[in-house]
Amino acid sequence: MATTSTTAARFVALLAVGAASLVLAGCSLLPGGNGGTGTDTGTEEGDDVFSIEVGDCLNDADVSEEVSTVPIVDCAEAHDSEAYYAEDLTDGDFPGQDSIVSSAESICEPQFTTFVGLADADSAYTYSYYYPTQESWEAGDREILCVAYSDDLSQITGSVKGANK
Repeated sequence: MATTSTTAARFVALLAVGAASLVLAGCSLLPGGNGGTGTDTGTEEGDDVFSIEVGDCLNDADVSEEVSTVPIVDCAEAHDSEAYYAEDLTDGDFPGQDSIVSSAESICEPQFTTFVGLADADSAYTYSYYYPTQESWEAGDREILCVAYSDDLSQITGSVKGANK
């Protein structure tokens, strides 16, 4: 699974990546990704990236290109991002990174507007996403996991759901 953002400049600063992508090793996140509690279930080292659920808040600003864990924290505490939507891509052969990134953009952008209450261009927040790599795809990973974070890369306290800013 990998992640990318709407613009390379914003995401490079947030997740310290090159070419607007991160690669995560492993298989799919929980199917559908629904029902996240946003409560601290983590360890200091991080939680299995596939345990992230919609509603969870993450301290993922310093993840590297290859990650299998991301710290999940209580949303009432300062955090870097919040998982706001998850959707599985259609089964079949690995469609390639460009196709997956295009799908992720078309999935996460409208859901961001619904979640935050404003379009990305008008919001103090923006979005990124975790997505399958070829390796994780072969292991059954099909999930796009959308995350919202502060446009200025500052930490957030509380949920951005319905923030309308």
